[in-house]
Amino acid sequence: MNIDLWQGVAMARNTVQFQKGLSEATFEQRYGTEEKCRAVVMASRWPDGFECPVCGGRAYSEVKTRGLFQCSACRRQTSLIAGTIFASTHVPLRLWFRAMYHVTQSKQGISSIELGRRLGVTQTTAWKLKHKLAQVMMERDASQRLTGRVEIDDAYLGGERSGGKRGLTRLARRRSWPPSRPRPRASRCA
Repeated sequence: MNIDLWQGVAMARNTVQFQKGLSEATFEQRYGTEEKCRAVVMASRWPDGFECPVCGGRAYSEVKTRGLFQCSACRRQTSLIAGTIFASTHVPLRLWFRAMYHVTQSKQGISSIELGRRLGVTQTTAWKLKHKLAQVMMERDASQRLTGRVEIDDAYLGGERSGGKRGLTRLARRRSWPPSRPRPRASRCA
């Protein structure tokens, strides 16, 4: 943790806030092509090289027409993106990586409309990408509890609701209905 001196008082410096981001030029250099993105996913999924999910074999051949890996021992065909966030989408890995870049590098977040413009896809596709990424980040962070002193900046918890109807509040209306005395029923005259 870095310490800054401000008027003679030592203050902790937030290292996350001041970390250097990845420039677009560097991003394009690292992940600019589909082949580079596939190499990153392969290194992440199989750090020690290909391993068949069925038999554990290491020898494989590539089915280039379909982008699959075929185990030489059991002949099982496996996709690189099967079982990942990228599965069941027709979006190229290059666009997934660019979506990750834009979602993580924008300070106030990014709307799905703006993400769609930057990626060159429809707003609904951008919305799906953004929500899948948010879901994965939430699942990863859910296992880690916050410890120590937790500070929240610019948060409003509770307070009055603005607008609404005058008169009884929703809770008061619920308490007053049904009435404590039953309504008299009209008697039928035959």
